[in-house]
Amino acid sequence: MRRRFGYFAAAAAVLTLAACGSSGSTSNTSTSSGPVTITFWTWLDTSSTQQLAAEFTKSHPGIKVNVVNAGTSANEYTKLETADKAGKGGPDVAQIEYFALPQFALSSQVVNLNSYGAQSLKSLYAPSAWAGVTINGGVYGFPQDTGPMAMFYRADLFQKAGLQPPATWAQFASDAVIIHSKLPKTYIANMDPTDPGTATSLMWQAGAKPFQTAGTSNVTLNLSQSGVQQWASLWSGLLSKKLLATDAGWTTAWWSAMAAGKYATWITGAWAPAPIAANIPQTDGDWKVVPMPQWTAGASVTANNGGSSDAVMATSQHKAQAAEFANWLNSSPQGTQDLANLGLFPATTSLLSNSGFLNASVKVLGGQQANKVLAASASEVPAGWQYLPFQVYANSVYVDTLGQNITAGTNLSPGLTAWQQRIASYGQSNGFTVKTGS
Repeated sequence: MRRRFGYFAAAAAVLTLAACGSSGSTSNTSTSSGPVTITFWTWLDTSSTQQLAAEFTKSHPGIKVNVVNAGTSANEYTKLETADKAGKGGPDVAQIEYFALPQFALSSQVVNLNSYGAQSLKSLYAPSAWAGVTINGGVYGFPQDTGPMAMFYRADLFQKAGLQPPATWAQFASDAVIIHSKLPKTYIANMDPTDPGTATSLMWQAGAKPFQTAGTSNVTLNLSQSGVQQWASLWSGLLSKKLLATDAGWTTAWWSAMAAGKYATWITGAWAPAPIAANIPQTDGDWKVVPMPQWTAGASVTANNGGSSDAVMATSQHKAQAAEFANWLNSSPQGTQDLANLGLFPATTSLLSNSGFLNASVKVLGGQQANKVLAASASEVPAGWQYLPFQVYANSVYVDTLGQNITAGTNLSPGLTAWQQRIASYGQSNGFTVKTGS
């Protein structure tokens, strides 16, 4: 998700919804005798988030919030690590993606929010979002948004090729041949060699659980298990037949290619309409969305791709007030509505079931009531997925291992082996007990 969030402010009208929801209340959150100021690090649009913070202060006059854009994803995480080591200079609350949260939780850099009553809020959130913040029985963040996967597709290109969107991965592979044959400048999809998030989410959808952690230091890696290999076999076959584009994503060239119709589908998280609307508005109305292709005909299985939480940092001097703000932002009717209007796909069950949200017409998708499709996907994410306590590192070396095979259009299995070896070596050198599967 590292390159996505700069686009949300420009697409604030994409996911309009009616006011709804209910807010839980964390315990032990009384303010001190005088007003305190807490700092919130986020990559959301600063002015919009500051307006939200000001609304929070109206109902919580003892707590003021200073919003700081600390850079996206990896940049912010580096700054958080530096501040933690120094014991100063960090925020009270930080936006942290689900894939990175275990790293901060298991190293005790973020607070277990069970101390502030967070466990009582479980029912407010989609199960997959809650699972994303629950680590070893502790709750280490308030879910802010989520990214259940779906297939966004260019309806105009499928029409030209005489096709309906594929319901199974077998049909997806067959359609890849037809699309590239009838539309030589178009590929059914782009396989981004720099994007480990989409790759692991597709493995997740195939039933894989390649990363497992027990306790704080025991890690099991298995990138050779059946779900991973099922994914690798399909995409290796498409690569070998030159039926996929292999462009680095989130660049100007990539957006231009998408606008020009180089990619017939974008298989990604439910947050996608916002950046499409912001970056290639000339394609408004060309896009539609359907559920993910399935490995078994008639099944309904997806996975999450992206999403983040707001965590309270262990170095905060105002942990109770920080928890109160993070809770309000991510579970109150106003906070969750305004976040969704910024383009974040909601994590709360109240929004996911709200008729105003479900019936909203999404302009970039040709007026489709797309949230019905996307909200349904949110309930179809398999349980049991885990990220590594050093997933940030694992993702950083993807481009140098598996990404090389994608770029070259060669079999993905050797790249998976190389990626696993790099991950295992790093874990072992940093004090983890690492078991690898084969």
